[in-house]
Parts: sequence; structure tokens; C-alpha cells
Amino acid sequence: MLSNFVMAETIPTKSKILKQSSDCFKDSRTQICKELVSEIEKLQLVVFDQNRFKCQSSLLGLQTEIIEAYFFNNFSNDRISLMIPYVIKNC
Repeated sequence: MLSNFVMAETIPTKSKILKQSSDCFKDSRTQICKELVSEIEKLQLVVFDQNRFKCQSSLLGLQTEIIEAYFFNNFSNDRISLMIPYVIKNC
């Protein structure tokens, strides 16, 4: 039922997610970072419905890093630099 609701919304593209992620990591306290968590959630639900579990896991990892950077001000260049290539590769 939830996936039907998500399909009615605009689903962000991978390129939009990657660009906003890069912007977010430059300044993790922006509104973009807060909104990006929801945008990634929409996309990962879509790829879950498509049984693209590697992509879903990569998106969840990126989402986790954004949550840590934004809400906990716990930014780590090493961990974040690993997530974007996985999203590129697996999605």
C-alpha cells in the first residue's frame, strides 16, 4: 500500500540524488540535506519494489551518512566518499 502512495509522487532521479548528496556533504546543515533523506526514501522504496536490493542497500547507506551528517553533525569524508560510488555502481 505504501508503494502505491510513493508511485503517485515524483520520484527523484539517481543523478539528482547524487548532486544533492554532494551539495549536502559540502554543508551538512542545509535544508537540502534534510529534504534529501525523504527523497532517498522514495527512491529506495521504488527500487525495493523492483527487487533491486543492491541499489536499495546502497541508497540506505547513503541515507544513513546524510542523517549522521545532518542530525548528529558527524561528518566523515572517508565513509561518505565510499557511498556515492556504490550508488553509482549499483543503481
